[in-house]
Amino acid sequence: MAWIMLLVAGVFEVGGVIALNEYKQHKHWYGAVGVLSCMIISIGALSIALQTIPMGTGYAIWTGIGAAGATIVGMLAYDESKDLRRLLFISLIVLSVIGLKLTTVG
Repeated sequence: MAWIMLLVAGVFEVGGVIALNEYKQHKHWYGAVGVLSCMIISIGALSIALQTIPMGTGYAIWTGIGAAGATIVGMLAYDESKDLRRLLFISLIVLSVIGLKLTTVG
């Protein structure tokens, strides 16, 4: 259950970044509500996950999901650079997240 909560936390972290970008571009009040809502859910789910998963591992995976997810969404939805080097380094983040999951007891 803790790993599912960590995944939920990471997904809502990405949602918060998307909402922040939308708010930055359009300045609609619902963008700010989206940012706040996603971040509250993300931190709450992270807090639940960290009751079982070691703090360093949980935080690293949470930020990895957020960084990789936001970058991938940026490439797909906001026409950000799809440079091969960028894809390589995002792949390294994803592999690191998988490696941490596979080597962590909890």
